[in-house]
Amino acid sequence: MTEQIDWTKAWGRKYPVLLQYQGEVDTASYAASLDKLLVDLQKKYGYNELDSFLVLKDILAAVWKERKADG
Repeated sequence: MTEQIDWTKAWGRKYPVLLQYQGEVDTASYAASLDKLLVDLQKKYGYNELDSFLVLKDILAAVWKERKADG
């Protein structure tokens, strides 16, 4: 069920940038970098694809939290 939800559209109501960035940002470049990080987590730590994604997402959240704390 949750795989059928368009999360970009749902969150885009609150954060309009999510509805417009695809036409502005070189997403392929960022996607390639993120893909390399996911593959690295899988190879180094033996994580499956989902676990690698969740770990990377958690690291990104920690970076965000630290940046907000720094002001």
